[in-house]
Amino acid sequence: MTTGLSLIRLRAPARHRTLTPMNPPAAFLADPPQSPSVTAAYEGDLTSDGYVNNLTRVWCWRPDVLASFQALRADLLAGSGLSPREVAVLVAATAAARGDAYCALAWGARLADLSDEATAAHVLRGADGDLSERENALAAWSRQVVRDPNAATEAHVERLRAAGLGDQEIFEATTLIAFRLAFSTVNDALGARPDPQLAEKAPRLVREAVTFGRQVQSHPAPAPRDSGVG
Repeated sequence: MTTGLSLIRLRAPARHRTLTPMNPPAAFLADPPQSPSVTAAYEGDLTSDGYVNNLTRVWCWRPDVLASFQALRADLLAGSGLSPREVAVLVAATAAARGDAYCALAWGARLADLSDEATAAHVLRGADGDLSERENALAAWSRQVVRDPNAATEAHVERLRAAGLGDQEIFEATTLIAFRLAFSTVNDALGARPDPQLAEKAPRLVREAVTFGRQVQSHPAPAPRDSGVG
């Protein structure tokens, strides 16, 4: 009898493991209820990406906040002297230093389009790569702000100035880093997994450089229920 009970106890964990889902959920929250603003956000994703992003499902619990946040970031960059490539360097370095796989894949791919995949991979790995003096300074500043903003000194700001950045651009870069940190924090804390479509589109070297953060969703998430989109 003792031997039989021991065998039962040994087998129980194995049976339990077979019941574990093979594809974890796209995020920790359920899909939000349907509304015109939720449908509009989903349709925006379908138009731009061909699928509804997992992070959009999370943010659509407050689609008004998502829209306001996107508008705020757009306003910040509308009159900025930062080039699209400098912004991509800034965001890719921020996402990597934060350990956010979702934004690292998205912005690493964008940086690869604006430069090349080797340069993007270097930025994601924390190396300088083939960057301009301004871009190197922005990448280093991103990592400093992410890791310990209280340890930033006037010397760090002087390096940005020496690279040719004006004080307004330094403010814009720092504010953009803070905005991206807020966005990443919501996504990561609520379990938003990078979409497989996003990972598939990213260049190989970019994918290989993203060894941190939440794992890519194994399979595309089904269309949101009661969303009004297919």
